[in-house]
Amino acid sequence: MRIAMLAPISWRVPPRHYGPWERVVSLLTEGLVERGIDVTLFATADALTRARLRAVCPRPYSEDPNIDAKIWACLHISEIFERAGEFDLIHNHFDFLPLSYSALVRTPVLTTIHGFSSERILPVYEKYNGRTYYVGITNADRHPRLNYVATIHHGIPLEEFTLRPTHGGHLLFFGRIHPDKGAAEAIEVARQTGLHLIIAGIIQDHDYFQRQVEPHIDGDCVQYIGSVGPEERDDVLGGAYALLHLINFDEPFGLSMIEAMACGTPVIAFNRGSLPEIVKHGETGFIVNGIDEATQAVTRIDELDRRRIRRHVAENFSLERMVENYIQAYRDVLRMEGIKPASTSPHYEERPWGSFTVLDEAHGYKVKRIEMLPGKRLSYQKHAERAEHWMVVQGTAKVTLNGRESVLRTGETVDVPVGTAHRIENLGDERLVFIEIQRGGYLGEDDIVRLEDDFGRASSEAKA
Repeated sequence: MRIAMLAPISWRVPPRHYGPWERVVSLLTEGLVERGIDVTLFATADALTRARLRAVCPRPYSEDPNIDAKIWACLHISEIFERAGEFDLIHNHFDFLPLSYSALVRTPVLTTIHGFSSERILPVYEKYNGRTYYVGITNADRHPRLNYVATIHHGIPLEEFTLRPTHGGHLLFFGRIHPDKGAAEAIEVARQTGLHLIIAGIIQDHDYFQRQVEPHIDGDCVQYIGSVGPEERDDVLGGAYALLHLINFDEPFGLSMIEAMACGTPVIAFNRGSLPEIVKHGETGFIVNGIDEATQAVTRIDELDRRRIRRHVAENFSLERMVENYIQAYRDVLRMEGIKPASTSPHYEERPWGSFTVLDEAHGYKVKRIEMLPGKRLSYQKHAERAEHWMVVQGTAKVTLNGRESVLRTGETVDVPVGTAHRIENLGDERLVFIEIQRGGYLGEDDIVRLEDDFGRASSEAKA
């Protein structure tokens, strides 16, 4: 499968500090490369990626005032469409403008709609509705006049965020400083609760900052630390008592919320847009309807379990799940277009116990050939969303299902129902080879709870 990934050119991929669309593009691109997908990233020349990079724009226009956004946007978009025949699919993250090129090429175009900046851009999406393919980032942001192939929530790498069972005692505003994002409302909640507030983010509306935010910055009650990059993000988000996300618009997603929750930091947010899809009221934070309710919610933060908050992100917003869902969307589009991907080589990965090769996969199933070294065994694990069927084709295996052990020899099979705790071990002196057929609505690697593991990978909920 050959994917052309069209990134925005406002900020670098990955962003140095701010750039939510660029961050999603980077995470998805690197995740696809990790899965063995052939990806060419169209971004600025300073982008960092393991994919093949194609660039005509030297630097992002929001970082270099000498870059004319309109000129370089035209050159950037035309570059990918002039090369369209090299790819099975173009994945557009550049909003509506590339759609106007889509009818000029035979390569299908999938567009992730990261939000609607205005109803005025809707006619472009409507013109190409049904001729191209759309992905929504939340159900709340799906426009009723458009058709979508999927809703795919953003995902983040959990390893970049540290669970902190304790907090620093301060409130946090983390986002661009603009009336939409509610910095002034966060200041008012901090004033009413008497808690210190840290404000982090780019100043997008300077007049708003000067009138509504800057007069309250005293370094004591309210502190502004500027835009925060990847190096400081974990500490800033994880050290907060709560993230105040008191938005004044119907936000399509909000990456800072899942990043905060990945650290165990609860979110207090106004009930707008996609919030109910991201925050579980009373479990991972509080969804409120005004300043007074937000202030009251601060007094209830200690009721929440920070480990449970992180687990919510692991279960619903992992990078692995996002990548898996996009791969499925690509397959669905190519199937609807009647296109057989040019690259069909099996996907191979090594593990401490041996290796596996993905022989085939489509919606609802995946087939693996698994080779296990002598004396090794898989983790004792279970799955919430998939069943498995094993057939030994070489060697002798010991199989454990919900604590009951049996021996499986060449040619013998066993079913592993959904939710069954299971393990397979190589009893022989040679490699154990077996075929694994997975069946279910979701087949991502993050649908694994490791109860025991010889390689230190037991799941946190299993250790608790």
